[in-house]
Amino acid sequence: MHIEAGVVEGAKMLLSYATGVAVVGGTAKIAWDNVKEYGAFSLILKSIIATLIVFSCFEVLPHYPVGVSEVHLILGTTIFLVMGLAPAAIGLAIGLLIQGLFFAQFDLPQYGINVTTLLASIFILNAAVKRIIPADTAYKDISYKQMVAMSLVWEGAIVSWVAFWALYGQGFTSENIVHILSFGSTYMAVVIIEPLVDLAVLTAVKAFNKRDEIMFLFDKRLYNIVP
Repeated sequence: MHIEAGVVEGAKMLLSYATGVAVVGGTAKIAWDNVKEYGAFSLILKSIIATLIVFSCFEVLPHYPVGVSEVHLILGTTIFLVMGLAPAAIGLAIGLLIQGLFFAQFDLPQYGINVTTLLASIFILNAAVKRIIPADTAYKDISYKQMVAMSLVWEGAIVSWVAFWALYGQGFTSENIVHILSFGSTYMAVVIIEPLVDLAVLTAVKAFNKRDEIMFLFDKRLYNIVP
């Protein structure tokens, strides 16, 4: 989902700065809400773990340039299910920033584009989960069908944002559309993998001996239904 350098240039980059500020501001708001519910220490620790996972997905796991962007397995749904929206959003934003600052400086000018793609997609996932998973179902008990639906929303949102940025930057040329379709078809293949990872993680969660002293590491919805 790292948009290639040169896809959006010049004055058009101003939009990415505006959307970047907007999604980071939204993340600050949900982070504050999370602090009030869980406490600052819990949010900081979960965000560090989420950042490490995101950074590993970007730099350690295989990733390939395809069309207008790169294909990554980001595990956004996994982080969301286990740690919650705020740590997932913070982890995505900081993990992307660390990569740009220290390992892929050529991606840093596109930070506003890429952080918008990730954070807007996780917000869309959060909204969709309220429809996909009933309030009387804890995350640990969701079905494989529900996990696939979540992955379709998450990956589909990322592909949609990448397509938007590519069309915004390069227009509706046949070459650009071919590149977008190439990226989208390849990226959606991740939908096959991510639910399996989620299933493995949630299976481990079910086998985990729940202990109150370390529950601050997890989102409350993981074990409990919505009141």
